[in-house]
Amino acid sequence: MPTLLSVNVGMPKDVNWEGRTVHTGVWKYPVHGPAMVRRLNIDGDGQGDTAGHGGEQRAVLVYQIQSYRHWQRHFGRDDLGYGQFGENLTVDGLLDDEVCIGDRYRIGEAEFEVTQPRVTCYRVGLRLGEPELPALLVSHHRPGFYMRVVREGRIQAGDGIVQTRTGPGELSVADTDALLYLPDRDPATLRLALDIPALSPGWQGSFRELLDADEASGADNSPAWSGFRTLRVSEVTPESATVSSIHLTAPDGTRLPAAHAGQYLTLRIPGVGRTAPVRSYSLSSVPDADGYRISVKHEPHGTASSYLTTKLQPGAVLEVAAPRGDFVLAEGTAPVLLVSAGIGLTPVLAMLHELAAQGSDREIWWIHGARGPREHPLAAEAHALLTSLPHAREHLFYSGATHEERRRSHAGVGRLSKDKVTALSVPADAIAYVCGPASFMADMQAALTAAGLDPARIHTELFGALPSINPGLTGQAGRPPHQPSGPPGTGPLVTFARSGISVPFPDRGRDVLELADACDVPARWSCRTGVCHTCATPLLSGDVTYSPLPLEPPPAGEVLICCARPGTDIVLDM
Repeated sequence: MPTLLSVNVGMPKDVNWEGRTVHTGVWKYPVHGPAMVRRLNIDGDGQGDTAGHGGEQRAVLVYQIQSYRHWQRHFGRDDLGYGQFGENLTVDGLLDDEVCIGDRYRIGEAEFEVTQPRVTCYRVGLRLGEPELPALLVSHHRPGFYMRVVREGRIQAGDGIVQTRTGPGELSVADTDALLYLPDRDPATLRLALDIPALSPGWQGSFRELLDADEASGADNSPAWSGFRTLRVSEVTPESATVSSIHLTAPDGTRLPAAHAGQYLTLRIPGVGRTAPVRSYSLSSVPDADGYRISVKHEPHGTASSYLTTKLQPGAVLEVAAPRGDFVLAEGTAPVLLVSAGIGLTPVLAMLHELAAQGSDREIWWIHGARGPREHPLAAEAHALLTSLPHAREHLFYSGATHEERRRSHAGVGRLSKDKVTALSVPADAIAYVCGPASFMADMQAALTAAGLDPARIHTELFGALPSINPGLTGQAGRPPHQPSGPPGTGPLVTFARSGISVPFPDRGRDVLELADACDVPARWSCRTGVCHTCATPLLSGDVTYSPLPLEPPPAGEVLICCARPGTDIVLDM
């Protein structure tokens, strides 16, 4: 009979890690005597990062003594004590390739149900001093697993473990773990997993995304060209005192590849500064035989935007990466809300162009906020497009305009706010596309959700760097991206396009993620060993090598920055 060898608990604490502070509950220690198991926890236990650990579906983590012995042999160690893998229950038996999702077990007075494998996370490697451990747990098929508490009660070391029910899908913990993290997964097995009610909602969501990606794999979503290509400036059109539209064509006059309304171009601008700056700008119209159009706002201290809006002349050439981005208009018949502020109107204006070109009979709401008509570029163009559509509505809000300016533009008073959106009575079945400053998009998401829209139908586009995902880190200063401290490296140039900096790779650098951390470039990661793909980032140009090799390669055109080193100069969309 399987046996409970140890009950382990520990409250979260701050731990120093590579010069930063991690708040973590991975340090667990044995309990002497009975321990009370409750719905969310064992008494005396806690999790530092409840986004990835803890909660009803992950109340108790289990690891086996057989896996302890495996790692003792693998690492040549004899210092591993109960709780060292962050588990609450150290058991003899219940092997990962035998236990199935949905299995139930009685231990002492309590009963449990298996919900998911362990989440891959760098902190288990931190706890053991073995950074590669998250990847090894997956590749060696020894992740351990979480259980929810079906019945609360007391348990203690020495209790027998009795199986009370077998999971309906008979999908083992090891197989479930491999299904998410390893390549060559079987779509039929993904569907089988989704039919298991006990599987945690988080893993169900991940499997649905994998199925969706598999079903869409026939479509070619790869960039139209790799790296950067030269495009010629055919026209520069002032749209307002601070915004200019730039038209780009192929130097040989051939038609440029199609792009989706809402996508963006990344430009490398030669001749501006010692290192050519790299910036991204949304397409502001539907690409056609005349090429691409972007509309750029002159930022007071923006080197690139100053050049593009005040010095660029027709006939100049720019280096341009292929159109990218998934902030694109979905097909269908549902009402469309195009919501923007300031220069954030550019991608939704491209969507409006597309709807007009289609002669769409969808209900279309154009909702835009600006200081006034002088700060509202392309207003006449948008108004003409809306007039051509049979079911379009236009709602403008000017926060700094005179009464006469608002009267001529039929604009409302003040900033576009939650109350103003609520007063519009937008259709609850609409799909919304929102672009503007980060605070504006957050306000609009809240406003539209309050108006009855499903949050999954509210799409946003962020011009700057994506928000960080740094599980467990505390006390981060939030500094703007900067050059790293110390002497500059001599390796390939790494450009973080959204953050606007270029840095030579350090001579002793481990990976691109480490460099991003040193520059305070917002980064997204979890395992830091090439397993979870949280750090997958579009690679606009250049080549990388991997160490260690990821367990599953990223999609074409992306790179796992947590284990990638530049082989040539690279440009990353971060």
